[in-house]
Amino acid sequence: MSYSKGIVLPPAPATTRGASTKLGMDPKGERIIYCNSRSVFLRSLNGSQPTVAYAGHVKDTTVAKVSPSGFYVASADVSGTVRVWDLAGEDQVLKTEVKALGGRINDLAWDSESKRILVGGDGRDRFAHAFAFDTGSSVGELSGHSKVVNAVALRPNRPFRAVTGSDDRTLVFSHGVPYKYAKSLTEHSGFVQDVAFSPSGQHFVSVGADGKVLLYDGATGDFVASLSSSEAGGHKGTIFSVSWAKDSKCLCTSGADRTVKVWDIESKSPITSWTIGDSVDSQQVGCVWSPAKEDEIVSLSFDGTLNVLDASQGDRPSRKLYGHQKGIVSMSHTLVDQATFFTGSYDGRVHAYDLAKQECQPIEGAGPTNSILAIATSEDGKAYVTGMDDTIREVSGSAGQYSFSSSTSSTQGLPKALALDHHGNRIYATGTTINILAHDGKSSKLTTEAEIQALDVSKQGTLAAGLTDGKIQLFDLSTAKAHSTQNFSKNRGTVTSVSFSLDGSLLAAGDSNGKIVLYSMPGGEVKTSAWAFHTAKIASIAWSPSGTRAVSGSLDTNVYIWNTVKPTRNIAIKNVHPGGVTGVAYLDEDTIVTTGADATVRTFKIKHHAV
Repeated sequence: MSYSKGIVLPPAPATTRGASTKLGMDPKGERIIYCNSRSVFLRSLNGSQPTVAYAGHVKDTTVAKVSPSGFYVASADVSGTVRVWDLAGEDQVLKTEVKALGGRINDLAWDSESKRILVGGDGRDRFAHAFAFDTGSSVGELSGHSKVVNAVALRPNRPFRAVTGSDDRTLVFSHGVPYKYAKSLTEHSGFVQDVAFSPSGQHFVSVGADGKVLLYDGATGDFVASLSSSEAGGHKGTIFSVSWAKDSKCLCTSGADRTVKVWDIESKSPITSWTIGDSVDSQQVGCVWSPAKEDEIVSLSFDGTLNVLDASQGDRPSRKLYGHQKGIVSMSHTLVDQATFFTGSYDGRVHAYDLAKQECQPIEGAGPTNSILAIATSEDGKAYVTGMDDTIREVSGSAGQYSFSSSTSSTQGLPKALALDHHGNRIYATGTTINILAHDGKSSKLTTEAEIQALDVSKQGTLAAGLTDGKIQLFDLSTAKAHSTQNFSKNRGTVTSVSFSLDGSLLAAGDSNGKIVLYSMPGGEVKTSAWAFHTAKIASIAWSPSGTRAVSGSLDTNVYIWNTVKPTRNIAIKNVHPGGVTGVAYLDEDTIVTTGADATVRTFKIKHHAV
């Protein structure tokens, strides 16, 4: 019994208010590279390449770039550590780890020979450092700044040059190799957010909080011209990012005014502009021009949306790429169809994933205002979402067009769990109370012996409530008046997940200690208590269509596939999601989907033992 990895649906890039987010691309222009939490992702722009996810950092990652050779990736984190790892192989073998700075690294650049790396950020003794990628040995002294460095760039041809931009409102121009301070450039009147050399090396450009786009000679560092003014169609406010076209004749900028602009170097004026959105979430905090395609630009919105732009058309993005920015905390166990399901994150966002298309879409409309706690899906394709804003909201529509309806129900307290019976009635728990909301608006209540942490309903109308005292209390909903029937008490910790098999003959109950007890229904006999290999809270349990197998996910980051025919057999999938697994489901008898605190969705193909 074994498994193979399937697809990875990555999160959106992490962003920080008021700061530039650095994006990169591979040399072929096929995949964009960015960071989220402790992971680095290479994401295909057109679906032609599989997503690469790297989780080797122990601290939150900040920036990552692919080497010009295409063989390596250098990624940095908030601790000042740079890890260089192999991109050519599937195992992402670590080549070098360097403690480059004493604090957060904000930007990183490879030289054109794929031999040296320059980083800039915060540190106790220095704000920038250059080193050989394979040995980690220093290749110069980069000094001249008095505050944190936000951006770095290296000239792609000889004579080699380096430029760094800082919160001290200056650029430092250095000669190399080895790199040595040459002069400071003081034309900016605000924080410098980004710098970039043209592919030809003839010029470099800087942008900042003063709204200026400043052009310099790439070899001497002499000031050439200021491209930007709001009266001439420039940005109104902070410019966060800049990137060059491969012909070095144009560059693109993105800013807090929610616009992305293309500038012609010869005329020193903007020739194309996009206005994206109308809210703070639409501030454009990053951009990158494809190194291989003349017209493809990717811009990043503050909310994590990646906007793919056609430089020849200044109308609207040609397409958008979405994902959760924050950890996924809930997933609908029941799939709308074989490939569609819903996820919710702790920043209150809900997405609909389509695994057939390998993409996701945010749910439109007025959604939750706080962390999602639970999602339940009905047989007719509707989804209900409850969160820490003490509401239950309905999601309706069809693939690609899901939206929140205007119907919102107050839970009158913090909801801990949500379930739907086979009639589609909403059942949610607050404290020791189970609330049943019928379609006709009528409501009823049931009371439990301890606080409720989990709910599930079988197709036969049996409701199971997992309690903080380690018990499971059952209720019969099939009669006119719902009532309590029996208690199970074999778990030794808080029951955090309960799940009925599709035919209702089995009930799996996972607890806060990582143990799962399997009960036979309706009598409640223990079928097995050997499912005890998790080492932390069970977050989710789901059943295969046949009911002979179950999958569980835990905060220990692991996923287990269990066998009801031979309960001592299992498949262990280790370290699936850094930070913990938060949701699991079966797509079919041999395919599972998982979600986690890393905001990522993954699938696995399972090869089972013969039973």
